[in-house]
Amino acid sequence: MSILITAANSAPAYKLKNLLNSDHVIMGDHMDLPDFMFKPGKFIRLPDPKSDIYTHEMLTLCLDMGVETVYLFRQAEIDVLLKAETLFNEYSIKILVEGNEL
Repeated sequence: MSILITAANSAPAYKLKNLLNSDHVIMGDHMDLPDFMFKPGKFIRLPDPKSDIYTHEMLTLCLDMGVETVYLFRQAEIDVLLKAETLFNEYSIKILVEGNEL
């Protein structure tokens, strides 16, 4: 099972990745990232939280990639996904706001 950390282009996300010290960490971001960051395979492009179907897209992505924990860093992601936390919990996917639980 994997861990997804959002805001892949931010220093706090990298700090968390290093703290978790796991080979099963996937970094993702919906903001523009240079193409070279996606080549190693541990970086993914996330859906835009402004999308009307963002919750569905994120749930599908998590299920497809075997993600069991999502650490959120951006407020737009937090605002939307915390409202759907019960849905994610039904699929055994934890939604965590960075800093709440390590």
